Amino acid sequence: MTALQIPEIKLNDGNLIPQLGLGVFKVDPGETERIVTDALEVGYRHIDTARIYDNEAETGRALAASGIPRDELFITTKLWNSDQENPVAAFEQSLERLGLDAVDLYLVHWPVPAAGTAVGAWRGLIEIIGSGRARSIGVSNFEIEHLRELLDETGVVPAVNQIELHPLHQRRELREFCAAHGIAIEAWGPLAQGKSDLFERDAITAAAAAHGKSPAQIVLRWHVQHGTIVFPKTTRRERMVENAAIFDFVLSDDEMAAIDALDEQHNFGPDPRTFDVR
Repeated sequence: MTALQIPEIKLNDGNLIPQLGLGVFKVDPGETERIVTDALEVGYRHIDTARIYDNEAETGRALAASGIPRDELFITTKLWNSDQENPVAAFEQSLERLGLDAVDLYLVHWPVPAAGTAVGAWRGLIEIIGSGRARSIGVSNFEIEHLRELLDETGVVPAVNQIELHPLHQRRELREFCAAHGIAIEAWGPLAQGKSDLFERDAITAAAAAHGKSPAQIVLRWHVQHGTIVFPKTTRRERMVENAAIFDFVLSDDEMAAIDALDEQHNFGPDPRTFDVR
């Protein structure tokens, strides 16, 4: 199984992360092993899962069966909200389900400000990285005030902030804050989760026609040129191939500006300031 030639982003801790991967959010556990196997056969080496997705074990089985050397893989999982008061135990359970000795990136999944447990959870991740069982640590869905709290309380800067990000919800102030602190941005829902008319917008269709690419490829390329890490979810092998075919063309400055102008600050996922599912 030959790896795709995917650019890498250097994180603030010196580790490298492939800029494109596969996400298994909302992938049925019964389908996960096949889908991750397909992705690895296509050439993906970056897989993003989470405890709450309930498919860590199936992801792990696909990784084990692939025979791909561990050091060629980049595996992310996440600490769920109800586990924030006992992050080390939750992490060890994730490792067991994945069948791994270590992950490449471990994230606090949500800030859950109503619970007041995020700083304690972050201290747990700092302990985990000290043990060598996670190469990098970061957060997901953290707003500026949540990031500031971590920085003020611990002084340890997350390597990554994984957020809902797409042309209709561009998070410019948050991205600028993260850039100023060396925090890499990962986009979940990079294609707006199919919940909009994004692919029919003139800026997208014109660029697709100009480059002989699909609207999805144009949006993913926009992310890449902004330096964002993306892992679109798909259950179809042919779509995995399509999603990876975004490194053989470049959007012009005018095309990038036209897509930038689509921002409506329209989120389709939960608001991190109020999301309190545990």
